[in-house]
Amino acid sequence: MFKKILIALSGTGRAEEMMQMLLKIEPIQQAHITILNVIPDSTNPEQIAILRADGETLLDNALKKLNRPDGKIKTMLQEGDAKTIVCKVADEIDADLIIMGSRGLKRLQSILKNSVSQYVFQLSSRSMLLVKDDIFIARINRIMVAFNSENPSEESLKLALEMMRDIPGGELLLAHTGSKAGKTADPAADPMLAEAIAAAKRLDIKVRCFSEGGDPSRKLCKLAESAQANLLILDSPERRPSVAKTMPDLDRLIGSSVSDYARVNAPCPVILARK
Repeated sequence: MFKKILIALSGTGRAEEMMQMLLKIEPIQQAHITILNVIPDSTNPEQIAILRADGETLLDNALKKLNRPDGKIKTMLQEGDAKTIVCKVADEIDADLIIMGSRGLKRLQSILKNSVSQYVFQLSSRSMLLVKDDIFIARINRIMVAFNSENPSEESLKLALEMMRDIPGGELLLAHTGSKAGKTADPAADPMLAEAIAAAKRLDIKVRCFSEGGDPSRKLCKLAESAQANLLILDSPERRPSVAKTMPDLDRLIGSSVSDYARVNAPCPVILARK
């Protein structure tokens, strides 16, 4: 599960609310949490003082809301380029998960409007939980795991099983989409889902299966909506060589990958899982 979590707060969005819900899941209660707020650089001392005061207030309020007396939570205020600082701090604390709000900008909008969450997704090799600003969920009890022939699903399934075993009455949703899906009349008979179904049964976790052909990105989001999933997990494998860490991956930046389509269009928060 997640042992070190970084929450990047911007003053808007629902990242805090999502963390509060995650802390109801027993294994996540053991995690060390760092709450980060990044303020822009300024040469104006008065402006810096105001930004720092606002940032400290934001962090203090978040600390009170999460209400963890066990010393496993700390705050951090830094100045600079938010997307660079978030990646830097995530590496420094060796975060297992980065939680960020997302405006859900589409395609080139994310570049033109300098989307921090999109660039962190692009530049970091760590798992991310993106919570769109316009989405509210009351609880986490239906977790959907995405399966398709292009991406593996090992990390996603592992995370989902670890979370589901501590959610009373929860339901695991297994969704296979893409060209190789929809070949069986009964989705539970889909060979792609066989190992996941067996693993869930061993843990006595309720399972519902989906297998539909067609565009994997669009089908996945439609299934998440119809099944009323309140968390979607999909593997987002590292594709860039180390020499290109700082170079844009245009497939992701313009939104043609399943991960990026889900980031923008999923009707629920999304965990992009990486080893």
